Amino acid sequence: MIAAALFVCFLVLFVLGTPVAVALGLAGTLAIYLADLNLLAVPTNAYTGIAKYPLLAVPMFVLVGAIFDRSGVAIRLVNFAICLVGRRAGSLAAVTVLVSMFLGGISGSGPANAAAVGGAMIGALSRAGYPRAYSASVIGAAAATDILIPPSIALIIYSVLVPQASVPALFAAGMIPGLLAGIALLVPIFYTSNKHGFGLAEKDEPLPPFWKSFREAIWGLMAPVLILGGMRAGWFTPTEAAVMAVVYGLFVGFVIFRSLTLKDLYEMFVEAAEISGVILVVVALASIFGWAGSTLGVFDRAAEAIVGLGGGEYATLALLIVMLIVIGMFLDGVSTFLILLPLLMPIAAKFGWDPVWFGVLLTLKIAIGQFTPPMAVNLMVSCRIAGVPMEATLRWVFPMIGSMVLVLVALIAFPDLALWLPRVLGY
Repeated sequence: MIAAALFVCFLVLFVLGTPVAVALGLAGTLAIYLADLNLLAVPTNAYTGIAKYPLLAVPMFVLVGAIFDRSGVAIRLVNFAICLVGRRAGSLAAVTVLVSMFLGGISGSGPANAAAVGGAMIGALSRAGYPRAYSASVIGAAAATDILIPPSIALIIYSVLVPQASVPALFAAGMIPGLLAGIALLVPIFYTSNKHGFGLAEKDEPLPPFWKSFREAIWGLMAPVLILGGMRAGWFTPTEAAVMAVVYGLFVGFVIFRSLTLKDLYEMFVEAAEISGVILVVVALASIFGWAGSTLGVFDRAAEAIVGLGGGEYATLALLIVMLIVIGMFLDGVSTFLILLPLLMPIAAKFGWDPVWFGVLLTLKIAIGQFTPPMAVNLMVSCRIAGVPMEATLRWVFPMIGSMVLVLVALIAFPDLALWLPRVLGY
């Protein structure tokens, strides 16, 4: 009865429109009260849930995403990507994917990435002859790659919840699947653009000067080298890398491009504080829910029930894929991890799945859900910016979903797509 109360309370509150964090905290508190556990466990677990060193990286990576957006790095990367891709049908949509992959890895939030890239690219895509519904589909799908490509806030949260998977190992493991996901999106984009003649209006426009574009983009291109290379060289931890990325971004914005002002700095601090506050409140209140479920043995019994359904390892994995893609339509990656990992990790342990591989697999599933209608969070943002209803994107977005599902199948069939790089790097 108490286990049922835990989940029923959460579902009822969620359906009623209660914020996810509040629904998790109230459901956990109710279960603790009904089980006659000490109610002091509520504030204690809320505190211990966020009193973890790796979580210090979250506000820093959020801040560096805002810095790179406001400093003009994004438009310089667009110009350089155009030089690389050229002017042909589908090229500007491909540039949108490439820029989304780069900026998304810094911002760590799919909806935030969709908003930033959408604001910069919707107008240019429309002028080049792309329908707005198609542009919204491309932006929503491209933004989904952000939680795979390091540095990823979702992977940081996963490492906090699953201590067996370190942040450097997860960052390395997400690199190849994240790049494959972005490349997979390019296939339907070029096919559809050539078939319908999208982007032909840009063919006659001159390319930006290559070396000039490269010199302007080099400061943005060096950011991943600084973050990932510094961690690999042992110069700093992932948390310290986030701080270094902020310092680097401020240096580029104030000294190199001279595009930032003190007013921008204040607004970026406020923006980063608001976003980080939301994330950490969710983490804190979800910790209450997780502690209640673990203490009462709810998650272990649920895991045993799922495994006991029969069908073996791959049938269970297929069930989890469907479940997570559906849940990913409604929730961001961080919330999904916080809610479901206490249930999923016992299942992974029973089948002996590698926690690093499993983390990347879960993240890819959630990424697909974030641009799968009818409740795709990334697509909601891009459709709002483009001024189109979500149903207008259906014919365009499903081929992109199919291409990402193929990457998911490849990751299941060949786990070394995620595990090879961490092994080579010694993680």
